Parts: sequence; structure tokens; C-alpha cells
Amino acid sequence: MMRRSRITTDVDFDRDGNQQGFLKLPHSIHRSAYGWIAIPIIVIRNGPGPTVLLTAGNHGDEYEGQLALIKLCREVTQEAVRGRLIILPAANYPAVIGGLRTSPIDDLNLNRSFPGDPDGRPTAAIAHYIESELLSIADFAIDLHSGGSSLMYLPSSLTAVVQDDQRATRQLDMLRAFAAPVGYIAFPGGEDRTMLAAANRAGVPAIGTELGGSGTASVQSVAIAERGVRRVLNHVGSLPGVDVSEELPPTRIMEVRGSDYYVYSPDYGMWEPLVDLGDDVHAGQSAAAVYCPRTPWREPVLAHFTESGTVICRRVPGLVERGDCLFHLATDRSS
Repeated sequence: MMRRSRITTDVDFDRDGNQQGFLKLPHSIHRSAYGWIAIPIIVIRNGPGPTVLLTAGNHGDEYEGQLALIKLCREVTQEAVRGRLIILPAANYPAVIGGLRTSPIDDLNLNRSFPGDPDGRPTAAIAHYIESELLSIADFAIDLHSGGSSLMYLPSSLTAVVQDDQRATRQLDMLRAFAAPVGYIAFPGGEDRTMLAAANRAGVPAIGTELGGSGTASVQSVAIAERGVRRVLNHVGSLPGVDVSEELPPTRIMEVRGSDYYVYSPDYGMWEPLVDLGDDVHAGQSAAAVYCPRTPWREPVLAHFTESGTVICRRVPGLVERGDCLFHLATDRSS
């Protein structure tokens, strides 16, 4: 059984209404002996119905989800909601304010910190609160991501493999309702420290997204985020009045079956991509050439794909170190 979080809040999860407040994370430092980190939270409740937890800013340099949830909490009225929405637009608030993937306070990655620790560093304490206090009262969850500063994705929704067939079906239905161009299912045996892994432990149907990246947002990626969130909320019964009549291309359902769907830099230097987003590639094909600017006459080191598939993600910065992710593949779901 998890220990109680030290984080407190001034919102009442059981009261009807539209409440805006903060999660108060104790943070005693030199300039503020009895201070706390203020993490914005919005709770909109209107009678019986599902509870949906919506999070963004898990990584601070991923903006589509943050924008979508900021707009959602400003525009959705209590009367439009059935049940309860719990909205965290800036889940790892220090990282959001810093525009960083990891927290500038403890250099930790929230999406590698679950189930967290109530007595740990700030990021671990936030992870613990989300898993122990919020997912424990949720019926559904959406965790909005993009590629951040170092990656660029084809706009995608995603979910994890779960053992419960009914929950797996619900998650696949949520992927389709989100209506991103790609919806992929991550391979089993992957990370158990993520928000989706926490939702799995809590038995909560959950999806995530990878909506773009490059440390910015586009008209297209923000529109997909906004539309997708509202479509899923309509699908689960939280926003029954949302118009979902617009006909959209069906989501391409794909799979990432293992760690060999990723390509990493084999050396240090300047990399040249030999394929691009959306390209179909085959096992053994050259993926990138890494050149050494210190010895430009040296032959480049080649990286190769070890699986066949479609490129759904690529690295953004032109300089690499050995072990940096260059590409990420997915393949069409077989059934």
C-alpha cells in the first residue's frame, strides 16, 4: 500500500463546480524555508459520470498537449460536463516553466519516475501523487506528449499492451476516437516507470500521444490535440455535447513490437538522415551517416535499420552522441 502523499491541494475533488487551484508540493530551499511548488490543477465536476484524468507538461518542452488543456479548462463549462474532469496542464511544473524535458530542480524525468516516492525529490513526489491520489479515482486517463526538443513525430496517439482484454479494447477504441493519423500500440515488457504504466497498475484505460515535436507546436499538431481530446471525452461520455460529426480519415493502427524498432547513433559527430518521416524502410537499409567534423576526411559511420516498417519519429538536432535515438519505426497491426 502506498504511503500518503505530502502534496496537498485547495480543490475539493468531490464537490460539483468548476474549481481552479494548485497542488502544493512542499519545497524548502534557501530563499524560501517553508515554501511550496504550485502545480496548477482544474477540477470540473457535474453530477454522476466518469472521471477522466487529463495530463500534459509531463515533459516541459512538449507544447501541443499543454495548449490543448489550457484551452479546454478555459472553454469547457460545468454544464457541458457529465461526471468529473481532472486537468493537469503542467504536471511537472518546474520542467514546464524551464521549457525542459526534465526538472531543473532535480534533473529527473517525470515519465521515468512512476510510481514515485512521497518522500523523494520533487519529480518523484509528483509521480507518486498522480499515481496514488489521481489515478486511484480515475475511470480513464489521457497523457499528452510530443517529441520535445530532440524528436519529431508523425502526429500519433498510443497505448500500451495490457493483459485485461476489456481494457485493451477500450484503449483501442480511445485511440480510434482520438483520430490522430497514426495510433500505435507499444510493445510489452517496455518501461514500467511511465504514466501509462501507472495507469495500467491502477486498472485505468489510458492513452498517450506523440503529437509533433522539435520544441515547438504547429497549427496542425495543436488542432489534432484539441480535437482529439474532445473527441475522446465525448467517446467516454464526459462531454456528450461535443460535435463529432466531422468525417476524418481512419487512424492507421500500428504496433511497436520491440526495442529493435529504434535506431541509435553508432558514433559521435554530425548526422545525415538518409530517410525521412513517413518513409517505408526495410531491415538492413542504411538509416543515417554520422560524420566527424574534427576529421572530415574520415569515412562516415553508418546506422542501419534492424526491422522493416514506417518511420514515425526522427531526431531533430544535427549533432549526436553515441546512443542518441535517431529513428523510431512502427508496423501495421496484423489483426
